[in-house]
Amino acid sequence: MNKQAMNGRVALVTGASTGIGRWSAIALAECGATVAINYLKNQAGAEETLKAVEAAGGRGVLIQADVSTKAGAQTLVAATRAQLGAIDILVNNAGDLIERRSLREFDEDLWDRVMNLNLKSVWLVSQAVMSEMIERKGGAIINVGSIAGHHGGGPGAAVYATAKAAVHCLTKGLAKELAPHGIRVNAVAPGVIDTPFHERMSTVEMMKQFAASIPMARTGTSEECGRVIAFLASDAAAYINGELVEINGGQLMV
Repeated sequence: MNKQAMNGRVALVTGASTGIGRWSAIALAECGATVAINYLKNQAGAEETLKAVEAAGGRGVLIQADVSTKAGAQTLVAATRAQLGAIDILVNNAGDLIERRSLREFDEDLWDRVMNLNLKSVWLVSQAVMSEMIERKGGAIINVGSIAGHHGGGPGAAVYATAKAAVHCLTKGLAKELAPHGIRVNAVAPGVIDTPFHERMSTVEMMKQFAASIPMARTGTSEECGRVIAFLASDAAAYINGELVEINGGQLMV
């Protein structure tokens, strides 16, 4: 992709401390965008992302905010505007399984935490940026779903999978509503990606089993996901809207 393809554009990436969020920020910076790097608790990770963005020749700022709450989402967007200007690109990446637990053992508090982080945050941050995008008649929103949203998830991940399936659907709803205003909304559905998420949530044996089920015989990387997200944010994807791009090495073909 052209290294100056996004010169002058401002991108906001939620949950950018590690993994797919980090590489989304790097890939966008490589294309010339200035990047707001959101984090909640992992400040050290966010600082590493900022160093990587700067090493790629880009500029970034760190903004701490809890995107699972309306106040946090609004604070994040306001701080991005104040420091960088109007937002052209939003990557709704923040999300986590939080913990593996069977549906029988799930409680209401954990349900709300999983749903708020993985689903509600997408709506809240999108809602916070859409008015300014509508006024300027342009913008791109990319949501991070999951292969789990197609098949109900792995062991103890049913609620996470449910939230991600809803993200896929919300993406299409947003795309229909915002397209007349020149705003494109798409999503990616990563498969088994080698990230800190799996370091915490999956055993070595589980990862071997996952890889064995993938036609490409390996897990994916955060860089591979980040570059697809940057493509969807770019003018090269100008006629792609309401799409869910599968990034899973052929594990699931729909």
